[in-house]
Amino acid sequence: MAKKQKTILWWGRFDPEYSRNRILRKLLIELGYRLVDFQPRVSFLGGIEAKFAGISGIDAVWVPSFRQRDFPAARRFALRQRVPLIFDPLISAWDKAVFERQKFPQTSVASRRLQRWERAMFSSSDLLLADTAVHAEFFVEELGAHAEFTRVVQVGAEEELFFPQGHPPQGTAPEVLFYGSYIHLQGPEVIIAAALTLPEVRWTFLGDGPLRKQCQIRGEGQDNIRFEEWLPYVKLPQRISQASILLGVFGSSKKAGRVIPNKVFQALACGRTVVTRKSEAYPLSLLTAPECGITFVPPGDPAALADAVRGLVARPDLFALKGQQARVTYEAWFGIGGIKQALADSLELIGL
Repeated sequence: MAKKQKTILWWGRFDPEYSRNRILRKLLIELGYRLVDFQPRVSFLGGIEAKFAGISGIDAVWVPSFRQRDFPAARRFALRQRVPLIFDPLISAWDKAVFERQKFPQTSVASRRLQRWERAMFSSSDLLLADTAVHAEFFVEELGAHAEFTRVVQVGAEEELFFPQGHPPQGTAPEVLFYGSYIHLQGPEVIIAAALTLPEVRWTFLGDGPLRKQCQIRGEGQDNIRFEEWLPYVKLPQRISQASILLGVFGSSKKAGRVIPNKVFQALACGRTVVTRKSEAYPLSLLTAPECGITFVPPGDPAALADAVRGLVARPDLFALKGQQARVTYEAWFGIGGIKQALADSLELIGL
């Protein structure tokens, strides 16, 4: 008899085009699961809306990235349905507010209230996913997640889009590319400070966000610094192919040290050498490997970033080799096959 297909209710006002969601949803379908989307009009009242919608016959509830506000109603619904709840927060709202944005002190009433609110979610999840091992440790130690039901499933890259790209023609001036949402975690202020010390190198900033205006003001009048608007996601690999060096993140917060961002996975998958901050989120053997296609620098250090870029552009003949090394690193440590297996193993842990 054929095995019954399991149905996962994907709960929350999520962005279906966000890379993390796109990858995991595709892998779940490949693993044989059926996905049903439910986006409540009001997060807190989601359970009532689900009841009137007649949702039934599901095997699990999934709350995706950044949707903490959808969690309480989803948890109540999962309990009534007697099915497990899977939570993929990607970040901690408490971590972001207190340690990254520094909205209020860690010992303040507001901080403790937010931590308690989030601990109630992390501790009541039947399966909690984290993108890195250090993030998983943080979820367990600071937010009460159960260690035995907290599993690492890396972010990765969509390999049908991000694959080895051709390099710019010989003699083309090397371009250093940053793309992102201009938040402190990414350290765009560190990048612009480094760019100002290397006028002989082309630096391109792609995207938009809170710190873009500040960076534009600092880079005003510099011919080697250019700002570009966001482009369609499917065109990003082609834009990556025009650059010689891709930049990761350079923020000095503890949170910045717990993540490997989308852009690093995507750049490595495209066969581009990457410069990014050193952190324990990466395997130790990569942090000490000189030929991995990644150059690690201290966080929040424009001079170190400038030195790393200066060393790379001094040997343009090595860009192709370093790109090959980057792709080997991607396949060895971050390939989609490993992510798919980690996801399957995690779901098996709760009987799915």
